[in-house]
Amino acid sequence: MTATLKAAHSADVWDERELWSRDRIEAFQLDALRTQLDRVGRTSAHYGKVFAEAGFDPRGLNSFADLRALPLTRKKDYVAGLAKDPPFGTFRAVEMFDAARVHYSSGTTSRPAPVLWSHSDIDRWADLYARYFYAQGLRRGDVFHCMFGYSWFVGGLGATLAAQHLGAMVIPGGSVDTRRQVETIAEYKPRAVIGTPSFMAHIAEAALEMGVDLPNSSVEMVMVGGEPGASVPGTRERLERLWGARMYDCYGALEAQPIGWDTALQIGPTLAEDFLYVEILDPETDEPVADGERGVLVLTHLDKQACPLVRWWTGDVVVRDPSPAPDGRTHARLPGGVLGRADDMLIVRGVNLFPTAVEDIVRAHPGTSNEYVIVVRDDMKDPNTGMLRGVGLRVEAADGDLEGVKASLGTMLRDKLSVRFDIEVLEPGTLPRTVHKAKRLVKE
Repeated sequence: MTATLKAAHSADVWDERELWSRDRIEAFQLDALRTQLDRVGRTSAHYGKVFAEAGFDPRGLNSFADLRALPLTRKKDYVAGLAKDPPFGTFRAVEMFDAARVHYSSGTTSRPAPVLWSHSDIDRWADLYARYFYAQGLRRGDVFHCMFGYSWFVGGLGATLAAQHLGAMVIPGGSVDTRRQVETIAEYKPRAVIGTPSFMAHIAEAALEMGVDLPNSSVEMVMVGGEPGASVPGTRERLERLWGARMYDCYGALEAQPIGWDTALQIGPTLAEDFLYVEILDPETDEPVADGERGVLVLTHLDKQACPLVRWWTGDVVVRDPSPAPDGRTHARLPGGVLGRADDMLIVRGVNLFPTAVEDIVRAHPGTSNEYVIVVRDDMKDPNTGMLRGVGLRVEAADGDLEGVKASLGTMLRDKLSVRFDIEVLEPGTLPRTVHKAKRLVKE
């Protein structure tokens, strides 16, 4: 096997719903919304109160526009619901004896928040994941090496269930013991691996140090989720080169598993529109934006049982494309994946800057390692307006040429982003590595 990218499977489908016409998708969604919202209004203490206050009767839902009579649901609402009825909150919509699983948020911005699954939720979750794995090329009998975490985190068990459901053999590696992960790849020859982009970059570095030739390994598919990466061109190109394999974006969140994943075409995550109703809203006005324009992704579950959400504000900035894909799949896509977080966007001298735009340039630069950190400090703000005049950036030089990297990277960033960067280039191995989700934006 050569170091060039290995070919993906030709496209076919796991579920015929992937080929529904746009009219059929929308008719299904509207009918499913009536049924789901009627149940949610009766079983969820939170939404029962919200619906009553809004004078909303799900049985009278005649168009998607009617849904906008309801307020958006944000993370602060969910956290408040946990405090009102601990430990699982007012969003719970099943009796506790019908709850089969609980996973937790990472707790980076608040206490770790629990989200419940019922038995039917887990079956649906596994089948949707299997649909996407199949679309990326995984097949019955393949060896699937899972390097998502299993403790508390939602990724490891979800991916494991799905791969088993599809018929693959799973190696539950988790996100620990980097050396053993590399040795497992060399010995047991998985066809597909999955983990966060940061951990996949870390594994590639470790393999190089250990003398293991990943580009000529058995791995043909590198599936990643938990943070932006696979849809960032610079990151995708770098990791595909390091692994010699195709890289696929697996986009989900604790509250909505899954949202949308790449297919073998790698043209943006395909939304699970028979599981979720999607709105793309302007972050300032909360009004819908036109297809092809940037906005924040807002989700409503169509059949989630244990912890359903209605008009959930993800905070993720995306673009929606509803046109059919070349392989015949008809569910809408998110070209470019998650373009940034609405609350992570920086405004530097009037220029909107998303951390993913910086990542694309850093990862595309041949003189940098995989690690970088964007830094915002008070001394970078204008003392009169409080607006940022520039941002800091710490990167590692891959080969020790610190000054050369600083000069060339500074030129690339300035030309492409029109923002001033205070660049600090460090020796290789200086920045911390992560086995889970990396924190790329820090405020000092």
